[in-house]
Amino acid sequence: MSPSGVRRATGARTALGALAAALIVTVPALAGCASGEPERGGARQPAALRLPPRHAGFDYQIGGAYPPPEGVRIVSRDRSDSPAPGLYNICYVNAFQAQPAERASWPADLLLRDARGDVVIDEDWDEPLLDIGTPAKRARVAERVNRWIDGCADKGYDAVEPDNYDSYTRSHRLLTAADATAFMALLSRHAHARHLAVAQKNTAELAGQRERAGLDFAVAEECGQYDECEVYAEAFDDRVVDIEYTDGGLRAARARWGDRLSIVRRDRDVSRPGSAGYVRKVR
Repeated sequence: MSPSGVRRATGARTALGALAAALIVTVPALAGCASGEPERGGARQPAALRLPPRHAGFDYQIGGAYPPPEGVRIVSRDRSDSPAPGLYNICYVNAFQAQPAERASWPADLLLRDARGDVVIDEDWDEPLLDIGTPAKRARVAERVNRWIDGCADKGYDAVEPDNYDSYTRSHRLLTAADATAFMALLSRHAHARHLAVAQKNTAELAGQRERAGLDFAVAEECGQYDECEVYAEAFDDRVVDIEYTDGGLRAARARWGDRLSIVRRDRDVSRPGSAGYVRKVR
């Protein structure tokens, strides 16, 4: 699996205008209230969602918003930023881990702890994992994350990108794929109720669970570099936006998927234009 590889930020529908090609669809929303566990075999209610257009110009701006380059039709920004007018906007939310600056604001019992009582940390980003290991704790974590999702909807975003779906792989086996899928289902149900599409962020091994998790499209990092694009393309019918962080990854992604997926090369800090390390390429 590819690492996330980016610095995570804190953090009325846009006009159809330039997005006439974006599809308005009816997607089954998971049944039940936003804070409860999904019911197996329960009744499902349709919600109208706008999905991102396929093979469209894309920019990844979670490190800070700036005017989208010419040709961009899809943009992902941190929840603390506002959407780009006239484009398809994806709202980034760090949903499965706590931002270092926000750690103290989380109830202590919602931070995942090992047998010694120590908080389990994603060492790459110094981010505590959230404890989604029981239905009750999933509901409590979702209650908070869903408020952020509400903020995305209120700002006019079209979709939400809940990051760190794969955090269970860093939990030292304290969390499972089933825990992650169940928690994602809670977020998806709430997002769908607010007419937001939901992206699967990385985690190719769970693409087969997309319906159970309520996921609508994919945001993949380095699927060209790690030869995972096919997994996402098949699961999400080519509704995939891919961020590569190396020229080699960009070449690999474009060689096979350049006429089907939305692909961009960014710098790993996802910096703004004018920054010393800023990189954005599409070919």
